[in-house]
Amino acid sequence: MQKGSYLQKIRIAILVEGLFLLILFMAWQPTDTGKGVAVNSGTAENIKWVDFNVTYEALCMAYDWDVRTYGEEIHVNWIELLAYLGTKYGGDFKTHAKSLEKDMNQVANQLIQKEITIEKLTREMKYYSYYRQAYGAVLEGMVGEYSVCVSKEEGKWEQRYGLTAYSPIAKGFEYSHFDDFGASRSYGYKRQHLGHDMMGQVGTPIIAVESGYVEAIGWNQYGGWRVGIRSLDGKRYYYYAHLRQNYPYAQGLEEGSLVTAGDVIGYMGHTGYSATENVNNIKVTHLHWGLELVFDEERRAQGYEIWVDVYPLTQFLYKNRSEAIKVEGTKEWKRKEEIRIPSVEAEKEAQGER
Repeated sequence: MQKGSYLQKIRIAILVEGLFLLILFMAWQPTDTGKGVAVNSGTAENIKWVDFNVTYEALCMAYDWDVRTYGEEIHVNWIELLAYLGTKYGGDFKTHAKSLEKDMNQVANQLIQKEITIEKLTREMKYYSYYRQAYGAVLEGMVGEYSVCVSKEEGKWEQRYGLTAYSPIAKGFEYSHFDDFGASRSYGYKRQHLGHDMMGQVGTPIIAVESGYVEAIGWNQYGGWRVGIRSLDGKRYYYYAHLRQNYPYAQGLEEGSLVTAGDVIGYMGHTGYSATENVNNIKVTHLHWGLELVFDEERRAQGYEIWVDVYPLTQFLYKNRSEAIKVEGTKEWKRKEEIRIPSVEAEKEAQGER
């Protein structure tokens, strides 16, 4: 082979590789702060991953603004508020912790005083649509109207507005936890921990974080006795694992059951890490709970799953813990406070019409 011909082939190969890298670079769009978000703009179907890095402090502040302005002329939507700041911060709330309160109060007051609307405020923000859809997918079912039974004898109900989602551990039951999302796991195969562990005592009542339908229930060699509940809007899948040996679930819970947020759905244990059912191979008693976002059912069916870090949500939901009472003569616990959530009541009505 002649030297000139060989060099010419090398030049062509370099040009081809350069063109390929240029195409990859163009496909990787920067966020407003310069951090890359791969094809995460546009419609929900284009969202391939969500890094939910909203801090506990940000959740609390935004929630307070939402509740405080409910029923007022201008109601500040907490998800829109967080999405605006998420876009501004490139999703990194921790780095902007010092300016968070000032930034949030400033924009909330501007909205209340009609100096600007959220539409005008975000019009030039290229990635606001992404953050609004991503944060909405996580938080949409957690705040709203509901009614509480204040007198069962009189049939008296009181309408309220606030958290309609609950801590996954019943009120009065102690637990410990730390942010363990993404930690290494090796049983079966090397993988990341895509959930959150809450350590406690065997038999601790486990609570449904949000209302929905039981989509999966039974034994899984990784999660032991576990239950998966899909939110009523279909966007969230809640996974509760390592439930108690011999008596893992609340009585009557089965695939297809309609569950109201705050209901007792099962009991803490340490089952799992075994292909054989009902085995305690988990060393530490704990609840593993996870939250999967579902933007595209077809991609999900192909194994592309989007799990988010629920540690800040676990902290936040401590504000709303469902009290459970023991059913005498049984191993059962049931919720003490009866509530009605419009979306659940609509589902019950629809079931009655079928």
